[in-house]
Amino acid sequence: MREFFKNLKIRIRNYFIAGVLTVVPLSISFYVIFFIIKHADRVFNILPPRFNPKAYIPFPVPGLGIVMVVVIVFLTGVLVKNYVGGKIVTFGEIIVYKIPLVRPLYSAVKQLLTAIFSQSEETFRRVVLIEYPRKGMYAMAFVTGTAGGEVQSKTEERVINVFLPTTPNPTSGFYLLVPESQTIPLAISVEDAFKLIISGGVVAPPTGIMFSHPKKGTVSDSLNSMELTKEATKNGNE
Repeated sequence: MREFFKNLKIRIRNYFIAGVLTVVPLSISFYVIFFIIKHADRVFNILPPRFNPKAYIPFPVPGLGIVMVVVIVFLTGVLVKNYVGGKIVTFGEIIVYKIPLVRPLYSAVKQLLTAIFSQSEETFRRVVLIEYPRKGMYAMAFVTGTAGGEVQSKTEERVINVFLPTTPNPTSGFYLLVPESQTIPLAISVEDAFKLIISGGVVAPPTGIMFSHPKKGTVSDSLNSMELTKEATKNGNE
């Protein structure tokens, strides 16, 4: 009977945590969408009545402001990609960079957005394990690229850039330069890795990913070890 109540307590706790991890993100998402729809129409307040679409529509249209914002952002992008528009934006950035308080904020936001929306194939596309903070302990990190220039020329082997996020806030972390041979590639997706990090290990990937320490210290050895482990697991299940 005591074991029954213990198992019941564990199940209730797991169900509650699963409910929280489902309801909270959905609630926040719906709140953000509702907030955007509710306040996006304020963009029409800055338009002259002659160019305001509301002046020609006899009834309110929810979400019309979002469409307007998307159109403005799109036209801005077209202007920036244009040669003349690019020159105008560059001139505007020069003025912004001369403002002491605005310069660091604008620069940081621009660099962050550039990193997020970068189309590079290696930007936050691969997940690896690295020995951190000491030998024998592992941390999950994201490969952001390959080091170059002076860094690569002064190291004995190929070095890659990795971002080591913190828990439960993965937007902060550490930028590390790690020899590629000392990383262990994982088959886990970036999305599942973020879930695992944010939850502190509570939300595990759908399928367990097994890995082993690279004995020869190369990425290819790590991949081979992973494949052999998966094959052994598959044969054992059969």
